[in-house]
Amino acid sequence: MDFLKDLNPPQKEAVLHPGGPMIIFAGAGTGKTRVITYRIAHLLKNGASPFGILAVTFTNKAADQMRQRVDALVPGLGRSVLISTFHSFGARFLRQEALAIGLNPDFVIYDSSDQKKLVQSCIEELNIDEKRFKPSRVTEYISRAKDDLLDVESFSATALTSNDPNRAVIASIYSLYQKKLTGAGALDFGDLLMISVLALGSNEALRQKYQNRFEHILVDEYQDTNHAQYLLTKYLSAKHKNICVVGDDDQSIYSWRGANIRNILDFENDNPSCKVVKLEQNYRSTPNILESAWHVIKNNSGRVEKKLWTENSSGSSIEFISSYNEIAEAENIVNAISNYVVNQGRVYGDFAIFYRTNAQSRVLEDALRRNGIAYKIIGSVKFYERAEVKDALAYLRLVHNTADSLALKRIINIPRRGIGKTSLDTIETLANQNGTTLWQAVNNCQDIYLTPSTRKALTSFISIINSLRAEKNNMPVKQLTELVFEKTKYPQMLEEEATLEAKAKIENLNELLSAMDEFQQRSEDKTLSGYLTQVSLVSGADELDDNSQKVTLMTLHLAKGLEFPFVFVTGLEEGLFPIGEAAFDKDQLEEERRLMYVGMTRAKEKLHLSWASQRRLAGKTNWAMQSRFVEEAYGRQGHIKHTKEKTSERKLSIMNCDNFETPQSAPSPFPLGIRVRHSVFGDGKVIEKSGSGDDLKLVILFDSGGWKKIYPKFAKLDRI
Repeated sequence: MDFLKDLNPPQKEAVLHPGGPMIIFAGAGTGKTRVITYRIAHLLKNGASPFGILAVTFTNKAADQMRQRVDALVPGLGRSVLISTFHSFGARFLRQEALAIGLNPDFVIYDSSDQKKLVQSCIEELNIDEKRFKPSRVTEYISRAKDDLLDVESFSATALTSNDPNRAVIASIYSLYQKKLTGAGALDFGDLLMISVLALGSNEALRQKYQNRFEHILVDEYQDTNHAQYLLTKYLSAKHKNICVVGDDDQSIYSWRGANIRNILDFENDNPSCKVVKLEQNYRSTPNILESAWHVIKNNSGRVEKKLWTENSSGSSIEFISSYNEIAEAENIVNAISNYVVNQGRVYGDFAIFYRTNAQSRVLEDALRRNGIAYKIIGSVKFYERAEVKDALAYLRLVHNTADSLALKRIINIPRRGIGKTSLDTIETLANQNGTTLWQAVNNCQDIYLTPSTRKALTSFISIINSLRAEKNNMPVKQLTELVFEKTKYPQMLEEEATLEAKAKIENLNELLSAMDEFQQRSEDKTLSGYLTQVSLVSGADELDDNSQKVTLMTLHLAKGLEFPFVFVTGLEEGLFPIGEAAFDKDQLEEERRLMYVGMTRAKEKLHLSWASQRRLAGKTNWAMQSRFVEEAYGRQGHIKHTKEKTSERKLSIMNCDNFETPQSAPSPFPLGIRVRHSVFGDGKVIEKSGSGDDLKLVILFDSGGWKKIYPKFAKLDRI
């Protein structure tokens, strides 16, 4: 029992559950990771085979932390438990079972950037209007289709029965995309799960093999699972039925990327005999923060009833910051941070600023820079998405798998060796005509016209790749990469540029070598294949440096799973948060409210909620109405501190804005929130406005439930 002494009663109940299906509703900051790791350790201490336990989560960082904790609790056994992300499991499964399901085990994994480039090439080849079918949007369609286990044939079938003509066009892009993906010997993220699930569903011998192996399955963040992930865990747990899922329906915020909240809400219906445990004791935040967050989330109807509580001291009141515009909002936030640092001895790493959209970060960045405050943005250009890093990895991908045409196209002329776009297009046409890979066409282009210098450059390039391929199985990935740099002279090219940007790129290449060194020290699979698999699964949250003493800026979606002593949730205005038309759709509004709840519950000591009366985004200034979430959070009377901007700040904000009505202007006849009457649509409330005078435009939410954009110049409106 000493092993369990640090657990509270519900945690202990979950850890000691004897077997069978169990769902743990784990509220924010209630110690869900501790419960999962202690349960795994408890199973191991009671004779369960580490080979028979599978734990899956969503980020490499979470998986690593879980693995380290289990190993600390049960030294010598914890490292043998398979703890991974869903996609890492899929990649591992497909590599091991490739031959059984007709795959080349040397497949490469295309990340989101690779996917988008491949989709764009398909759109161009099919002569489809890129303005109507944007590559990023089509890529999302294909990813969501794979989440729903719709391969090309299934998706095309749905397109035939759909009234949406766009779906048929997307089906044609999907078909060509998949053909090119297969030709390159590549899989995308969606394939890692879709192919795994379809293989388990259709191959009984394979299904039984894995069902026999995994006696216990634990799933973290179950509220974020999509259909493919749901079926994967269902297939694997069907025999022993020892499936434990952990999650919080109040933190389900990823429907836009395929997550289905019904998976967690319907778990009890799928498993009638399941054990239900609720973790409601919070160890992170103050009672004031939890109470305010509960006043927000309780307004959702589609949720399991629970309320977080804590033994922490009551802490500071919630601070509400009302500003004139986004510039004043940023200055108010920066002033607050500076005051905490100067007067309370806090460090910049204690602070996080959250926003709903990436576009909001610029004004915040400007204010931080003006005040000399160090900051970092999570979710901008990540390390593995930097051009020079992707160049180095493209060489390794091509060395690993010469069918990877995207990798070849990326680096065939990097460093510059005189192989231009025209020559490459000619070679690519040859490949398409002969039905070969681009690499095969590069090696067999004797019958097409190329200049002598181009042929010489191609011969040199082929020689470099072949010499690297000859060494790929003879040395660790770091040494192989150093050989890439030596033979291609890529770092030398950057040195010759002698610019600050080139210097930064060299530093990033050196950092890549350091990352490879770390990979070789901690990974059992030190092969090139193992490294490329690992690096392709890195997420933005994995790159967060916990020790960096800088103010952290990020979107609310990226904040999930993190915590900070001081949190600022900004842009709390109708139309921005909740965003767009989400206010008029029940399911979307409830997800926006869950996102607000996630942001609030990241705060440990002090929570600030901020909004502006008007905001300029995408070159357009709009009047704004305070978000309904502010009113809901305000529900705990007596614990609210309201901050108003100083007069000097207000004047500054007015001087830095243009094309809008100032408080000194003539008052608007239709201020935000006023009740109006329309001769056709009836009574309603003004919820958004932009422009002035003859250009005044209103968005009115009518009592009937609908909303309309109205120009008062052309429509008769009466104030009521």
